[in-house]
Amino acid sequence: MRDLLPANRPALVLAPMQDVTDLPFMRVLARRGAPDWFVTEYFRVHPDSRLDKYIVRSIQENETGKPIFAQMIGRDIPNLIRTTQELAELNIAGIDLNLGCPAPIVCRKDAGGGLLRNPENVDRLIGELRAAIPGRFTVKTRVGYETPDEFEGLLEIFRRHAIDCLSIHGRTVKERYQTPVHPDCIRAAVATMPCPVIANGNVVDVPTGLAYLQQTNAAGLMIGRGAIRNPWIFSQLIAAFEKRDSIAPTRRDLLDYIFDLYDEMARETLKFDPMSHVQRMKRPLVYISHGLDADFEHRIRRAKTPDEFHAICRDHLDNDQRLPVQPPSTSKLYCGFEDLVRA
Repeated sequence: MRDLLPANRPALVLAPMQDVTDLPFMRVLARRGAPDWFVTEYFRVHPDSRLDKYIVRSIQENETGKPIFAQMIGRDIPNLIRTTQELAELNIAGIDLNLGCPAPIVCRKDAGGGLLRNPENVDRLIGELRAAIPGRFTVKTRVGYETPDEFEGLLEIFRRHAIDCLSIHGRTVKERYQTPVHPDCIRAAVATMPCPVIANGNVVDVPTGLAYLQQTNAAGLMIGRGAIRNPWIFSQLIAAFEKRDSIAPTRRDLLDYIFDLYDEMARETLKFDPMSHVQRMKRPLVYISHGLDADFEHRIRRAKTPDEFHAICRDHLDNDQRLPVQPPSTSKLYCGFEDLVRA
């Protein structure tokens, strides 16, 4: 795994976000500064599951040139092992296990973050997957289910198995996206894990990313929501690491990004319906528009046709005004994210 880490700076990774980090988003993001590696949306694993063809395309047709890890979510060990064998036939950099998704529908099935309620099952699951996966095997987790006090026991489990990288979202499952992160948990993992540790959660711009690294000593950052709103964040962080100036995007740059995403998502829609496509675009737009103009988000939520959608975006963004560094209310931003994507 260490061969994927940049030699002279922290690693930067795009976080897996269900219904967001698909092939179109990876393409659009890479044009503005790609991360060091990608992680796919999760493959749902159960006795009747098959590899999701659309997620497979994000691996097979990824033109970015960057490594990509395939993420799985589930609790059924035999079928998780079966899925790793199927994924091994693809051109992947490794396999990642989701232990952090806080979506209630996932946790009720004792998958994702729900697995953290039973550390014994986590121990058995990671051990059997490690034995079955010949290549890189990574884990993405939260710091506990109810409380970060659980993390010490979880950390002992992670240390017990020769995983290749541990990505940690610095909140509990119960905290979802609403609270500050717990950098002390990640710092403890960095001090004790034999593999690289990547810090995830609350990185919305360069200052929050640099602060998180300083607080945790992590080998890198995994960025999710911050990259939806600011697709230049990876190139901006690299510039900060290298102590050089970086892009300061304008509203017109943001407009180009939105229209680029609109076109790429439309291109990948098998049965394109203009009205449905506008509804789909509202998921990232409600997030992107937050903190810009008081009525931008209000108007976007009510757009119905492509013409309305494009006109509203142009009304608010077709100028050279610099974008704000981060939204005025970070907590509100995180709470609203749950309305945009599943997991």
